[in-house]
Amino acid sequence: MNTDNIIVNTQSSIKLSLDKIIYFDPYKIEDNINDADIIFITHNHYDHMDKESIMKVKNDNTIIVAPKSMEDVINEIDFKDYVFLNPFDKIELDGISIETISAYNINKKFHPRENNWLGYIVTVNGITYYVAGDTDAVKEIEDVKCDIAFIPIGGHFTMDVNEATELIKKMDTKVVIPIHYGSIIGNTTDGKTLKNNLSGINIEIIEKLEF
Repeated sequence: MNTDNIIVNTQSSIKLSLDKIIYFDPYKIEDNINDADIIFITHNHYDHMDKESIMKVKNDNTIIVAPKSMEDVINEIDFKDYVFLNPFDKIELDGISIETISAYNINKKFHPRENNWLGYIVTVNGITYYVAGDTDAVKEIEDVKCDIAFIPIGGHFTMDVNEATELIKKMDTKVVIPIHYGSIIGNTTDGKTLKNNLSGINIEIIEKLEF
């Protein structure tokens, strides 16, 4: 599957260059690009809700999609339109199918389930992308069906590479792009470890983060 239209800037800062330009959690964006059609925010931590980076990619027509629990924070930024969602919502937005899923910790305090922070399942032109957000290997993810999954593997704040390995074995996806490792947390070699761990199954592991 072609992933040339995907950039992972750092952490979970993802850009999809499709019919529309879609960002997830823009972070440490260096230049004023201002090309975003839609920006998805998974939760309210500085490496995911980076206002400076958001301002560098947004324009007068950008739509933002964010957790309902972040409504007060998001409303501080001027957008054409705001879409606030809870876990397990389903909507259509500009021809894009969007579903949400819980993103939370089960044995850590950083991402409580009750915050209703989000992962996103987004389908564009028949390709389904799942961006997990900051989460442990929770049961809900096993039911996700997608073509390309962005899974955090750095540990401490999220699942680690070994936990991600076991989760991915249960998932229905063609491609996994590991995220959230090698900078703030996790080793730069975690992507290679994940690829080695999953060498015997029919899921392609593609490293997009560069160090």
